[in-house]
Amino acid sequence: MKYSRATNYALHTMVYLTLTPKGKSVGVDHLAKIQNLSPTYLSKILTKLVKAGLVESIPGVNGGYSIVRNSRDISFLDVIHAIEGKTSLFNCSLEHEDIKNGDCLIENVMVEAEKKMKDELNNRYIIDIAKQIESKKNHKINRHKSL
Repeated sequence: MKYSRATNYALHTMVYLTLTPKGKSVGVDHLAKIQNLSPTYLSKILTKLVKAGLVESIPGVNGGYSIVRNSRDISFLDVIHAIEGKTSLFNCSLEHEDIKNGDCLIENVMVEAEKKMKDELNNRYIIDIAKQIESKKNHKINRHKSL
């Protein structure tokens, strides 16, 4: 199972925006540069994040993007759904005439596994990654000061 590169970039963008001080926005050119992407490609990703209500687009010379929802409430699954949609990862493509009601036993296993993964991703928050990054930065600064 593999998520698209767009999901990867969306998750990184969300962490970066979470680390941005409240009330400030970040331009698409800057966000693209730090991820080594084209601004056009990242704009498409940001459009999906805006449509999902996770970020807002601020127009103007000093405009850009910022988190619109409380960052404590944004889960990994929220970002994944914004980019990938909410469709199931697995759908049985075979007809099972020999099984009562047409249930696919393989699909049942896959759906259960996907549910567990979604539950895990729904309980993991972007803010937690942002806090870990800040903690590592602070640790490096404090270590450097003591040398």
